[in-house]
Amino acid sequence: MACKSNPNLFLFLFMVFIELRLAQQISRTENDPKDCKDRWIHIRSLPSRFNLDLLSNCSEYPIFDDFCPYLANHGLGQKTHNRSHSWYRTDPSMLELIFHRRMLEYPCLTSDPDSADAIYLPYYASIDALKYLYGPEVNSSAEHGLELFDFLRRNQPEVWNRRFGHDHFLVMARPAWDFSQPLENDPPIWGTSFLELPEFFNVTALTYEGRAWPWQEQAIPYPTSFHPPNLAFLESWLQRVKQSKRSTLMLFAGGGGVSVTPNIRRSIRDECENTTATTDGDYPATAGGVGRNRDASLYSNLCEVVDCSNGICEHDPVRYLRPMLQATFCLQPPGDTPTRMSTFDGILAGCIPVFFEDLSGKSQYKWHLPEEQFEEFAVTIPKEDVVFKGVKILDVLMGIPRGRIRRMRERVIELIPRVMYRKHGSSLGLRTKKDAFDVAIEGTLQKIGLRVKELNSE
Repeated sequence: MACKSNPNLFLFLFMVFIELRLAQQISRTENDPKDCKDRWIHIRSLPSRFNLDLLSNCSEYPIFDDFCPYLANHGLGQKTHNRSHSWYRTDPSMLELIFHRRMLEYPCLTSDPDSADAIYLPYYASIDALKYLYGPEVNSSAEHGLELFDFLRRNQPEVWNRRFGHDHFLVMARPAWDFSQPLENDPPIWGTSFLELPEFFNVTALTYEGRAWPWQEQAIPYPTSFHPPNLAFLESWLQRVKQSKRSTLMLFAGGGGVSVTPNIRRSIRDECENTTATTDGDYPATAGGVGRNRDASLYSNLCEVVDCSNGICEHDPVRYLRPMLQATFCLQPPGDTPTRMSTFDGILAGCIPVFFEDLSGKSQYKWHLPEEQFEEFAVTIPKEDVVFKGVKILDVLMGIPRGRIRRMRERVIELIPRVMYRKHGSSLGLRTKKDAFDVAIEGTLQKIGLRVKELNSE
């Protein structure tokens, strides 16, 4: 764990890389603008205290685990094993670093902010938030972001004042709820107030989970552990997913559901415990009156729970991806917040996601999981129907015809490239496939472009 013993070496090398890469990219793209119309991005130069300096004490943040090992490979983390080319122990809190590294490869960078269609702020907001969430500054959470705004207002103020943040965007590797503490809460309950600051109301925030109403928030996928470096490794994985035998009907990978209070996770665990597959295709009668079903014989296991309590699945993709590869449906119940990283692990494994509220997927990831096509690759069962009305998940899923299941799985597999984050420095062949980063940038440019047009017409 070289990073753990000397994180400052990593930070120094990354800083040198940033400076060299920016110079190379800007020099090249400004002489070749033919494919960059409406796509120019300027990376705002921020003092290192807003990004890399936040990583230098990666083992010292209060309560939060030591994340030094996850800085390796520019935020992808350490490889799952030495011979791996595509699989890493990726921590979702590193998305800001991963995104920053990928931005340096973006083909339409410009050193001139006046000619840019969007301006990227390489601020590691979620890591900076730790001191307010868990540390001694918890009672000062309303101040999160004020130092950044003060810099933007004083350093090259014309860049900010041109559109007062409407053309700026940043990545925040936590749900928006963690940055939405009302300013009037005293003492604070939970979270910082970054997204509640009027100073940042115009900035587009790419988060793991957006709230339903603020227009500036947009959810983008959690990073999985799969980061292929070239097209051959991606195609090899896709072939494995297509050929995988689906011997389990439905699977839940996660924790919770053990409390006495009725909730969707408890309902899932109870249903799985009371459901057993048999060789002759029978399964217990349910409230819906379903008994023998000819499709039950397709599965040796109707329901499986991969217990991920106490974080035992974190950074260990084999523990949950192997059973996901063998499952037809992956249940994605909400937890503390509606969204789950497991949604994208399941899609990566070709497992059809089953949601229990729209805020878990349909109304969140509209760029990456097209809302108008949602029913083609996902199932939605209202959690209230399961928890309080006796609807059995098994009944619903067993009622879906085989042909539709096959088509849904095909659509899920088609989504895999656009919900994964490929490795930085990947091959030109792989770059022809839009990944989660590419889709996020495309959506951000469109969102900012529409907003700027509205402002110009006012």
